Amino acid sequence: MANFYKDTPELKYHLQHPLMKRICELKERNYTNKDKFDYAPIDFEDAMDSYDQVLEIVGEICGDVIAENAESVDKDGPKCECGRVEYAEGTKKNLEATRLAGFSGMALPRRFGGLNFPITPYIMAADMVSRADAGFENLWGLQDCAETLYEFGNEDQHNRFLPRICKGETMSMDLTEPDAGSDLQAAMLKASFDKKNECWRLNGVKRFITNGDSDIHLVLARSEEGTHDGRGLSMFVYDKKDGGVDVRRIENKMGIKGSPTCELVYKNAKCEIVGETQLGLIKYVMALMNGARLGIAAQSVGISQAAYYEAIAYAKERKQFGTPINNFKPVENIIKDIKAKLDANRAILYETARFVDIYKALQDISRERKLLPEERKEMKKYSKLADSLTPLAKGLGSEYANQNTYDAIQIHGGSGFMKEYLCERLYRDARITSIYEGTTQLQVVAAIRYVTNGSYLAQINNYEAEAEKFCTKEKEIKLLNALKRMKEAYSEIVGKIVDVKDQDLLDLMARRLVELAGNQIMAHLMLIDAHNNEALFMDSANHYIEFIESESDKHVGYINRYMTE
Repeated sequence: MANFYKDTPELKYHLQHPLMKRICELKERNYTNKDKFDYAPIDFEDAMDSYDQVLEIVGEICGDVIAENAESVDKDGPKCECGRVEYAEGTKKNLEATRLAGFSGMALPRRFGGLNFPITPYIMAADMVSRADAGFENLWGLQDCAETLYEFGNEDQHNRFLPRICKGETMSMDLTEPDAGSDLQAAMLKASFDKKNECWRLNGVKRFITNGDSDIHLVLARSEEGTHDGRGLSMFVYDKKDGGVDVRRIENKMGIKGSPTCELVYKNAKCEIVGETQLGLIKYVMALMNGARLGIAAQSVGISQAAYYEAIAYAKERKQFGTPINNFKPVENIIKDIKAKLDANRAILYETARFVDIYKALQDISRERKLLPEERKEMKKYSKLADSLTPLAKGLGSEYANQNTYDAIQIHGGSGFMKEYLCERLYRDARITSIYEGTTQLQVVAAIRYVTNGSYLAQINNYEAEAEKFCTKEKEIKLLNALKRMKEAYSEIVGKIVDVKDQDLLDLMARRLVELAGNQIMAHLMLIDAHNNEALFMDSANHYIEFIESESDKHVGYINRYMTE
């Protein structure tokens, strides 16, 4: 099959973004790691070449192994036997291939056996793995658990657990319970300290746990007796080797069938605290979820990429009335819709990943030395940007993945409804992306404050100022002027909502406002991309900006009519 890196030039384009120079300097400590590790890069060009080569290997494994096994994994799925998960044979082959290739622990430091890659190329690998099999990305990507353990665990935990992850062991985050889904502060799995054995013990049930029989678990549990809110929750790390946790069942799901979603029963399971007590939800899980949401945004892009390629291939070969259906304008327009939303989604995904890279690298450096004033300012800037863009990348990106797989089936017609065609599985796999790791509605809750405090408008203005410098061609100026008109309409309608000071009204209109902001941010990023590589992105930029113009009119018109009734 195709190499999933080589056949998608958009990936290499985003890898070569100017911010990567700063990211590499921070991640490689100005390339001083070369003195400690013989495979550490000696300069920026060497680092980029390393990312490029590894991503090419990932692309090959995705095309030749993971994608080839995806159909059988979807059909066979994992099984629960004697309280343990038995992966499908295809999943076992996938895990073995990724272990042998050595790209487990891709973003972890070299001293633990990792590759010390930035988040951006790591997310590109997740993008490709998701295109091959979205369910397997949940197993391989570890849902940001490893990075969270590195960020908040102690040195002893680092030394015991992280090398195992780099060798290919799996992880899970055990958060939700039968009565605590989106409302995680209601979690009641009990953590009690065993004074005799000087360890913590866990008792209770967790539900809807992705890859729930993993080797190493991060667990949210109630450590403070008599509490019923988030302040009574702590985070723990549990090692399956210690026993005490059984899989009660594997859920029978609509999609991502290769990824076992489990109900777990904890019976006096030995564990250890991560960080400090009472910070499990309000600090550690919030950080964990932000990383996981970026992973789901990558999963959404990968699924959309697969849907796009399937739609194109079918439209070229399928004939109706004696001509390939891609010659029909309605079909051509649907394909343009898919590509434009895919490019928009990918643009905000990698913009967010780059912002995360900078602030996370500076945060890591702050554990080694005191940051300089300008470094603290830089970390604060990119942390805020990453926090504001993450819910857009996850929320809007997952909605686009659902729309794109829907449209791919539509192009296939009746054939798309049949399991013989890949788009049927893609449609089922995409549906979960707008639900888990925080529903689209919860992403709106996370994003709306950046609407009301002006952060999104400020970022739109920054992109506009950048575009003003390079927009000299007539077609670029036309697109920029359209974005300016939309920005004015957005700014005006946000002002109206904020001035009313009606929380119910804000809650009701929040999704529309967030979509207005997110659409414009993605459109500006696409305009920049189209300027940098016209052949690759200009058609998508044109089509997307035309699309969001109608969306802007729809949302602004609805809000105005509602407020005047």
